[in-house]
Amino acid sequence: MELFESLEIFCSLSQETRLKVFKLLIEYGRDGLIPSKIAEELNIPDNTLSFHLSHMSKANLVTSKKNGRSLTYFANTELIEGLIGFLQENCCSKEQSKKSKSKSCAGSKC
Repeated sequence: MELFESLEIFCSLSQETRLKVFKLLIEYGRDGLIPSKIAEELNIPDNTLSFHLSHMSKANLVTSKKNGRSLTYFANTELIEGLIGFLQENCCSKEQSKKSKSKSCAGSKC
């Protein structure tokens, strides 16, 4: 993952409605959700939701699949896994001793 892509992800998720939508889509996993259900669950007007889904699509945070006349949206969890990997890429690489490395990186893959 490149720095610009990670910035786009953070920018998109730094807005409250988009973060709520993304978290909800993660909850529904592979089943995804149609916009009317997202709007209903989060009490968001349709036009507002449409704007946010479009923004999230441009950042590749959500994907969609056409089902007849409607779209089903899904969280792009692979992208988030890539972001986490990007953030952990150089984990603890600047630490000088193995002793301090094991303490500061507890719970990570370092």
